[in-house]
Amino acid sequence: MASAIDVDKENFQHEERLGLDAADDTAHQISHDPWYQVGFVLTTGVNSTYILGYAGSIMVPLGWVAGTTGLVLAAAISLYANVLLAQLHEVGGKRHIRYRDLAGHIYGRKMYALTWALQYVNLFMINTGFIILAGQALKAIYVLYKDDHVLKLPYCIAIAGIVCALFAFGIPHLSALRIWLGFSTILSLIYIVTAFVLSIKDGMNSPGRDYNIPGSHASKIFSTIGAVASLVFAYNTGMLPEIQATVKPPVIKNMEKALWFQFTIGVLPLYAVTFMGYWAYGSSTSTYLLSSVKGPVWVKTMANVAAFLQTVVALHIFASPMYEYLDTQYGPGKGNAFSIHNVGFRVMVRGGYLTVNTLVAALLPFLGDFMSLTGALSTFPLTFVLANHMYVVAKKNKLSPLRKTWHWLNVVGFSCLAATAAVAALRLIAVDSSTYHLFADL
Repeated sequence: MASAIDVDKENFQHEERLGLDAADDTAHQISHDPWYQVGFVLTTGVNSTYILGYAGSIMVPLGWVAGTTGLVLAAAISLYANVLLAQLHEVGGKRHIRYRDLAGHIYGRKMYALTWALQYVNLFMINTGFIILAGQALKAIYVLYKDDHVLKLPYCIAIAGIVCALFAFGIPHLSALRIWLGFSTILSLIYIVTAFVLSIKDGMNSPGRDYNIPGSHASKIFSTIGAVASLVFAYNTGMLPEIQATVKPPVIKNMEKALWFQFTIGVLPLYAVTFMGYWAYGSSTSTYLLSSVKGPVWVKTMANVAAFLQTVVALHIFASPMYEYLDTQYGPGKGNAFSIHNVGFRVMVRGGYLTVNTLVAALLPFLGDFMSLTGALSTFPLTFVLANHMYVVAKKNKLSPLRKTWHWLNVVGFSCLAATAAVAALRLIAVDSSTYHLFADL
């Protein structure tokens, strides 16, 4: 894999020397952030509160051997695909600051529109999942003190949506997160360390755990396929060009540094909390790990508050491509980000977008299903299928027959996986929808 990544270096170094300017048709800030800030953006995404669900949504359906192997293998192929995509950032002598711009440059107008649609679906569903997670954290806090079922999950999701909107009004663009990334890292450490330590304690005090994969033969097959989609969802943003647009030149070299940071140091907390959660609770592990752990009320309260607040920051990262599009196409302009006109525009447009997110989250609060469907419908195509195919098209005269064959195998294989995983995810949603009513209080 190292040799595969380290290709066409002379060409990429030439593109770096060009000192290409990013396109100026955006209302957001670009080419401004050092590589380590971008690395923290990526790490914030990978260690968001979604990781509290991987023990239940990945390890339970797959078991120890397949789950562990899958997590490590998914990280390796995700790093490879993301590096390929990062190396295409300046293809054709121009920086492509949006995924759809890159696809449009390589394929034409139709793929520009299709890529934008895929990315929109991807980010919309990720953000819907974040709001569900934030609502679950609030519900978990309430249950610690009262068990009267007065405050139901849909109400908690509505509160979470309002808080996320308020944060979005005050942060104009992705680069403006800055200090919030530091707070996000601290918040992540709070809920990760709490879940890890309490899982150890519970595991040591438990007489034994059942690690058998639950369900009938048919349900095991569909759950396994859904878990594979969740594996790729765990590591990928679906918005790498938009994140790379914020990094200072040389943009390819700096983005590679940020990606290696994400996939080495950045994934360690994910592994720790996922493996320890599954070890402690086995096949009974919840899709929200803080609901499984036992410990002092104040400690669990602190962890859930941290999870809620970190989700607000993480959602802003994944909503930023939509915000950038709306601000650029319909916003008042590049004036003071905190002028009355700009703030009013953000309140109206971002508030409307998050209202729809929140409504869908409350309507269908099935987190594991959303992760599987998102991985199938958009993460597979955007991160693996398109990245490999765009690389073949862009570098077709510079690749050996063996390299071309390798990339085509990736395109075909991941396309088949995406189609299969989509069917499995839709089945899971159908089963859960028949078991639980709309606006369910899970």
